[in-house]
Amino acid sequence: MNTAALADVDSLPHTPASDVKKLGWRGVMRNVARDGRVVVTNHAQPEAVILSVAEYQTMLAALRSKAERDQQALEKLRREFDARLACLNAPDAGEKIDSLFKQPLKLHGKVIAGQGF
Repeated sequence: MNTAALADVDSLPHTPASDVKKLGWRGVMRNVARDGRVVVTNHAQPEAVILSVAEYQTMLAALRSKAERDQQALEKLRREFDARLACLNAPDAGEKIDSLFKQPLKLHGKVIAGQGF
């Protein structure tokens, strides 16, 4: 499912709840079959969205795909973070850090902020 297929509730086809009674379930499902989804309204207010099974499966596939991409991105960040912290496991890491803190800090009138100082 592409993002163009995702639509706000207001832009979806609407049917009043009274049509469910008047047309029956089959009549409403004809609209769903035609449009893939229908918003059922009560007093002009959206109350429910009825989806075809195909539309529902497409949405689930899109959500799973997005979750997989998010998980991959998170794993990449985790690997990068672990790689940056790996130097702290070196046998002389404590000594290096101590020596850095013991050095005088020369600001030359500048403020240190972020990685780009």
